[in-house]
Amino acid sequence: MPENSTAPVAKVIPKKLKKFNEVRIDNYFWLNDRENPEVIDYLNQENNYYQEKTAHTKDFQNTLFEEMKSRIKEDDESVPYLYNGYYYITRFEKGQDYPIYSRKKGNLSAREEILFDCNRMAMDKPYFQLGALSISPDNKLALFSYDIVGRRIYTIQIKDLETNKILDDKIENVTGTAVWANDNKTIFYSGKDDVTLRSDRILKHKLGTNQADDVLVYFEEDETFNVEIAKSKSQKYLAIESDSTLTTEYQILDADTPDEEFTIFQKRVRGLEYSISHYEDCFYVLTNKDKAENFKLMKTPVNATSKKNWTEVIAHRSDVLLEDIEIFKNFLVLEERENGLNKIRIIPSNGDQEYYLSFESETYTAYTTANIDFETDILRFGYQSMTTPKSVIDFNMKTKTREVLKEQEVLGGKFDKTNYIEERVWATAQDGVKVPISMVYRKGLKKDGNNPLLQYAYGSYGHSMDAGFSTTILTLLDRGFIFAIAHIRGGEDLGRQWYEDGKLLKKKNTFTDFIDCSKFLIAEKYTSPEHLYAEGGSAGGLLMGVVVNTAPELYNGVIAQVAFVDVVTTMLDDSIPLTTGEYDEWGNPNTRKYYDYMLSYSPYDNVKPQKYPNMYVSTGLHDSQVQYWEPAKWVAKLRAFKTDNNLLFLDTNMDAGHGGASGRFEALKELAKEYSFLLDLEKIEN
Repeated sequence: MPENSTAPVAKVIPKKLKKFNEVRIDNYFWLNDRENPEVIDYLNQENNYYQEKTAHTKDFQNTLFEEMKSRIKEDDESVPYLYNGYYYITRFEKGQDYPIYSRKKGNLSAREEILFDCNRMAMDKPYFQLGALSISPDNKLALFSYDIVGRRIYTIQIKDLETNKILDDKIENVTGTAVWANDNKTIFYSGKDDVTLRSDRILKHKLGTNQADDVLVYFEEDETFNVEIAKSKSQKYLAIESDSTLTTEYQILDADTPDEEFTIFQKRVRGLEYSISHYEDCFYVLTNKDKAENFKLMKTPVNATSKKNWTEVIAHRSDVLLEDIEIFKNFLVLEERENGLNKIRIIPSNGDQEYYLSFESETYTAYTTANIDFETDILRFGYQSMTTPKSVIDFNMKTKTREVLKEQEVLGGKFDKTNYIEERVWATAQDGVKVPISMVYRKGLKKDGNNPLLQYAYGSYGHSMDAGFSTTILTLLDRGFIFAIAHIRGGEDLGRQWYEDGKLLKKKNTFTDFIDCSKFLIAEKYTSPEHLYAEGGSAGGLLMGVVVNTAPELYNGVIAQVAFVDVVTTMLDDSIPLTTGEYDEWGNPNTRKYYDYMLSYSPYDNVKPQKYPNMYVSTGLHDSQVQYWEPAKWVAKLRAFKTDNNLLFLDTNMDAGHGGASGRFEALKELAKEYSFLLDLEKIEN
């Protein structure tokens, strides 16, 4: 490391933030201005500092990148699925960063028709993301959306698939979600607020007209709700969904009559959540009605959709979370979660005995995939475990036979699943609750406390963090690391109550669960504080921020990606994207009890003079979800307060947003940075 390399020092400009007759001082509030050249200069200084201090790992980063890239089948393609007379395929070509979308008419031996080559579309752009891709009912047109900044602000255009020409229609600064009506000339799409980026309206566009002429179909007045538009699997109905953390409302319209008015399916009632699936003369309704915390399945006639008409199909169960359904002509398929594991339940409509698909591992993920055909007896599902590559499987629900259509290839010639062990263990949280941990490591591991271990978690929004396969994590496993996923509260891993116990005024369970999992792994001698590393992104970055404030002694290093760390200030600013819609997740700090509770854990507000672990913090200048200034301010404050000489890096991608780099190989370069950070701390050099 260069001896003259010194960390940047952010300018201190105290800003008084007043609330409830209290004053907080934010010395780095000025970083909240991406148009200010001094802000850009500071971010560049931090980037330069990171580059200088890690210059000795550059060759190793490249080695790691090439190693991870070598496991990927570069000329790969998806399992084709049949839709409206065409087989649709997504494929990659060797050396290319982006997918190619194509189709074949009638059978797989037909001529390939290229729909979109994202490599051409991304040419000369630092960032590119294809959003919606929807084919018109007559198969002649394709609407598509794209984002070239990474801020999730999309442009929608339409391609004539017979002439390969892009039509003049252009819809800009929208969410990118859009659907066709059945007349092949009407498009419904969701628009967003220019400042908050909240998806707040549904508009209707007729082919050949200007965006300025588009008709406002619905505007969502409630700032805690977002809206989106979708089409039923039956292609019969268009549906506008308004949703907040706790409440849902649908409006429906016959897709054959796009100029008619949408009608309310069931008006919003605070706390009532539901989703709908059309089937012949009824709708199936997945709902928490009548305190069905883990959800139940009901149905209602298409002409009488209010909740008083709903009748029960599958009852609520306190120990099983009902997550989703797939409807076929002869079968109803339920996706359930029990004891933290996915289950797929198949119910024949003719009254035959129902049954579950069987899975062997305890650290697996199973999920239904592209099931667009209503008439078929074939269920397509995906399966993977921490040692088993991703598979796409067709299951005949009548004969109960399986056909593996594709198993992910792991190239490089070194992968053998029998060389790895997957394990699920349970840590005891400080309040006595058992928290599952999924782990994978190489065979022959000794539990002597000397193993490096990377512990990952998210723990928010009810998002379950299922155990799956990763070709990239092999890079760490093959160098002696254990990889562990802590299924902490705040996710829905063990049912809806698991989520409820990790949000609002119970949010601290998320943080203490993670710390208690770390203590368990240390006590069981899987690892030790000298070799334990923690990782989380976005709300998981908030988790990292709390962890390093409250239990820094447990970790040698921490990776925090796009970290949501300035909780109170962000949640008090309703001009920031996602703020108002988050009140039911974090609480509204305009209410004193939520303000006080948030302030008690907000990572930025609780930085204090103490030793901190080695830390690698990453962000994106154009992030629309966690604004770049949160990690930037946090790092600046950490530099001013920390009492150690441990590493602290802020690495800002000046071209991307929340998801980081857009190309599949560029994303691996970002991962190589993270892995080299960990391996360098472990003094592993090859």
